[in-house]
Amino acid sequence: MSIDHDRLFKELIQTFFEEFIALFFPAMHEHIDFQHLSFLSEELFTDVTAGEKYRVDLLVETKLKGEDGLVIVHIENQSYVQPSFPERMFIYFSRLFEKYRTPIVPIAVFSYDTIRDEPSTFTLQFPFGHVLDFRFFTVELRKQNWRNYIRQDNPIAAALLSKMGYTESERVELKKQFLRMLVRLELDEAKQRLLFGFFETYVKLSDEEERRLRSEVNEMETKEKEQVMELIISYEQKALEKGREEGMKQGIKQGMKRLVQNMAKKGMSVKDIANVTDLSEEEVERLLE
Repeated sequence: MSIDHDRLFKELIQTFFEEFIALFFPAMHEHIDFQHLSFLSEELFTDVTAGEKYRVDLLVETKLKGEDGLVIVHIENQSYVQPSFPERMFIYFSRLFEKYRTPIVPIAVFSYDTIRDEPSTFTLQFPFGHVLDFRFFTVELRKQNWRNYIRQDNPIAAALLSKMGYTESERVELKKQFLRMLVRLELDEAKQRLLFGFFETYVKLSDEEERRLRSEVNEMETKEKEQVMELIISYEQKALEKGREEGMKQGIKQGMKRLVQNMAKKGMSVKDIANVTDLSEEEVERLLE
């Protein structure tokens, strides 16, 4: 099953927008009025030349402190290498500015695993003159050393440890420090579940690594050990319950599929099967595929 990286990042940053800005752009954070925030609807742009459609990840309407005019913060998660990405950022910027006619703050988050020197500009120039010098803010996650963030009481930092620069041998320590951060943050269950789900999507320990994790947690100080272990057990139980629930749903679906197919083999029409099973005719046809 493919991972919808853009959806995951959008949900994370939308939930913790101020924390995201504070973590990676402290100078910007000082100027934004976070009492005035509005998340705008998605924008869909078509690249006529390439024949592709692009959806802008996150648009936030806000103000600067002491100013009346609005500004829009555009955050774009880039989960794969794309040489033309700076050009795409400029196209987004120009079309957003054309629509809203307000200052745009463009931010790109590079979240793929490759370490590259990503450009943060798009320029147009000729031998006889300089036409355009478009710049955008960047966060290159893989270049960040995860150990530099574990003392931060910031939920964005906790979740994004999973996309920062770490080695395979550090995976157990990475998750242990993530759990310690979750305990310190004392978030409500919904936000905690969001962070845990995000982290687990990108860092899934093997059974052996999980055993090592438990062993290391048992060596921690008593109070912290109990809190972290409680967190581990809680999410293991939730994962088990989810697995059982999905298994039951899958079993019911397979049973219904066999029932519908048997009815069809006996010569019953789609309409008659729908009447007997209380399914729609479209649902019956899907089960017969």
